[in-house]
Amino acid sequence: MKEFGLIGFPLGHSFSEKYFTEKFEKLGLKDHSYKLFPIEHIPDGFPKLLQDNPGLNGINVTIPHKIEVLDFLDDIDEAAKAIGAVNCIKITITDGKRHLKGYNTDVYGFENSLKPMLEPFHKQALVLGNGGAAKAVKYVLEKLGIPYKSVSRTPSSEMLSYADLNEKTLSAYQIIINTSPVGTYPKAEEAPDLPYEFITDQHLLYDLVYNPAETVFLAHGKRKGAKTKNGYEMLELQAEKSWDIWNE
Repeated sequence: MKEFGLIGFPLGHSFSEKYFTEKFEKLGLKDHSYKLFPIEHIPDGFPKLLQDNPGLNGINVTIPHKIEVLDFLDDIDEAAKAIGAVNCIKITITDGKRHLKGYNTDVYGFENSLKPMLEPFHKQALVLGNGGAAKAVKYVLEKLGIPYKSVSRTPSSEMLSYADLNEKTLSAYQIIINTSPVGTYPKAEEAPDLPYEFITDQHLLYDLVYNPAETVFLAHGKRKGAKTKNGYEMLELQAEKSWDIWNE
């Protein structure tokens, strides 16, 4: 049996479990399984997971463990190392010893879902949040040559606070990317604290959240005529990239 799974906390709703279970069924892979492994604390939980599940071939990693899991890997892909966050782990056995290598497939998923949305007037970006997903988003923006500013509830000299956002700021930054979990089900009524009245049809609002399909953040943008996109396609793309990595 080839086993795969997802670690994170909490894991009340998982795209990955449904996606891979259906994929295995379509491909007739009866000897493949995908499970959820809710781990609250990585230092204790991750080694125990590996010990209790010797058949694991690959692991996806989600909030809040994309950074902390780095300490438990034997090797890290160059892109993941540059980002400082991992969301995919390949497990191989060599000479009876387990080897864990980390990758970041968020980069592939985000880049390939964002590029078709971009217009010539989308020149600068605001990145809401500062977790592992934000690191992948910023890596892609740098790769595409799009200047950006981070926005956080705990600002620093390099970051804006939500209180800093005004008409001038939103006029200068036409792409707004929510990498935070704000607005995710079951707290779907929440949204990042932006001055939405200054959103225009020149803006692109991208939300990494996919449940609900249209968050309050995206609904505000849509009402103002902005382009909007949720994170579902990004998840599909990064899932397929994970599958490619596990089968290399």
